[in-house]
Amino acid sequence: MREEDLHRLLTVATEDVRPTHPAATGWERARRVRRARRAAGATVLAVALLTGGTALALRPADRPPPATTATPGKSPTPHPVPVQTPPAELAYPGHPLGRLGDPVGATLSDRPVRRALALHQPVDPGTGVAGGIRVLGDDGVVRDLDVFTPAPTRDAWGNEAVPLKSGSLSPDGRTAAFAQTDEVVVVDLTTAAVRRHPLKGYLEQVVWSGDRLLVGDDDTTYELDPSTGASRKVPVSPWNMAAPDPTGQPDLLLELGGAPGDLRLHRVVTDERGRGLDQVPVDFRALPPGNRIDEFYGRGWLNGQRLARAAWITTGSMGSLEGVAVLDARTGVVTYLLDLGRDRWKGCCEVLGWDSDGAVLLRHNPGGLLRWQPETGEVTGVTRNLFGAVSLAAG
Repeated sequence: MREEDLHRLLTVATEDVRPTHPAATGWERARRVRRARRAAGATVLAVALLTGGTALALRPADRPPPATTATPGKSPTPHPVPVQTPPAELAYPGHPLGRLGDPVGATLSDRPVRRALALHQPVDPGTGVAGGIRVLGDDGVVRDLDVFTPAPTRDAWGNEAVPLKSGSLSPDGRTAAFAQTDEVVVVDLTTAAVRRHPLKGYLEQVVWSGDRLLVGDDDTTYELDPSTGASRKVPVSPWNMAAPDPTGQPDLLLELGGAPGDLRLHRVVTDERGRGLDQVPVDFRALPPGNRIDEFYGRGWLNGQRLARAAWITTGSMGSLEGVAVLDARTGVVTYLLDLGRDRWKGCCEVLGWDSDGAVLLRHNPGGLLRWQPETGEVTGVTRNLFGAVSLAAG
């Protein structure tokens, strides 16, 4: 069988996965679909490595006019079109994260960092075997995380995944957290000290919210204070929860998800009462007709009032495309789409955060990292051939 035939077969197999039991609500249905797709997607990825490689758009009667930028003495100029595509040939102008794939130059125990820029857990593209976790410091040196070796995360059905998650590294780059079965392990990257915090459950996801950790599985999400070990349950999904802006409101969390055709943005206040606030539909009115999001995947990331998350999208008459969306976190209006096409692994392009210049950082099939500036439409390459899991000190 030719490689392109195998790719089409695997893509169809993944797209046909459906939950085995209808759910009572769109959020529950979406969670079950995601669980099934994660299991199928793991099989697709393993085979790909070993071989080398309908929603209703909510539109008002009159669409809003395009945004403009006014400059004294000059006519207003329109912003870039809301649906954008990367160039055929990417430029790699140089970026501090470009050293993430460098060889290991030290161990963390011998040479702790002042601040980490990123964590990387390589996965061999020939065998699918995961290696040890590496730490890229702000001095450009890659270190081996030798003080703790996390086990793969697993769920109640025995499915396993690499322990490094996109939310593992704290926004300040000083601490790393790893969800494990019945515990959370926190590593101070500036001293190489390790602390363990018992928490019940098949914990799989972890993300920082200020100086707190949000850790969870399909059934429970905990808020953990890593300085004291105190924890409490919070009413949010660890899969649909967006990584908060570290400078934003600490008690306000956003969930973005739902079933195809019923995508919603849900605001939750994680105080003692766990109050749910408003739920608004994801709104496509700012996009040209025929453009929409079909389903989200990966972690969402907040930057001020902007929320970025990877998705499967439809542009014009083409569906099931890989893409990234930027939404207004107050209204649910989709302001920009990045169309990444079809000819890549399904679920290839997870968002990893924002950089200090307001650009979205995302994975790129099969082993790259991209930088997308929605306000200008610029898309550039950051790294090539970076296989495995990545977590950035970016929010």
